[in-house]
Amino acid sequence: MHDTDRRHSVLDSLGHAVVTGEIAPGDSLTLEDIQSRYKVSRTLARDCVRTLESLGVVVSRRRVGIVVRPRENWSALAPQVVRWQLQADPRGPKLGALTELRAAIEPVAAAAAARRATEAQRSRLLTLAASIRAKGARGKVASYLEEDISFHSLVLEASHNDAFEALTGVVAEVLSGRARLTGEVEVPVAEALELHERVAHAVAAGDAETAETCMRELVAEVRAILLDRGLRGFLES
Repeated sequence: MHDTDRRHSVLDSLGHAVVTGEIAPGDSLTLEDIQSRYKVSRTLARDCVRTLESLGVVVSRRRVGIVVRPRENWSALAPQVVRWQLQADPRGPKLGALTELRAAIEPVAAAAAARRATEAQRSRLLTLAASIRAKGARGKVASYLEEDISFHSLVLEASHNDAFEALTGVVAEVLSGRARLTGEVEVPVAEALELHERVAHAVAAGDAETAETCMRELVAEVRAILLDRGLRGFLES
């Protein structure tokens, strides 16, 4: 295994241990602990700790060691943290919380995209929507995951609002999390497939009001599906 792959593996293992509570808030460890646990160099162990620090997951304290911080200190929208949480608890509150975030952000982003998208972005969105429709008509939700991620990421990017664009990684993890939960067995809802195309056509036509309305309906459809699949927490509160 290459050093880069090994680093990702160790970092993911540490992150998973923290979000599952195997290493709980307030617990401390040392670089030596990480070296011994994963049979890695001190340099690689230190690199992983620095990444965890940048994500707000741990803090290094003199004479104490590397201490796991309370959950409220973690970078809630960091894609890595989101991925660890969704992997550890696919039906937990995180997916519901992020679906709420999507409902608040994506409709407004779609309206902005209708006003500001480049011609290339409008054309690409139409292509992605058509591909989603075609694959969804003959496969499960997971069959068009790549296009779905690209579609929703492009809507955020085409808004030309850097705050929206910064959420592309989070949205990708949310869509992947949903696919892990139901994608291999869930048959796409025909209305959801159509809504992707309606959003794309509205953006392409510069119709901000329709783009916003259709994206709101699309995210609401996702929320309803997740509730039907037994997801609770934020979605019902």
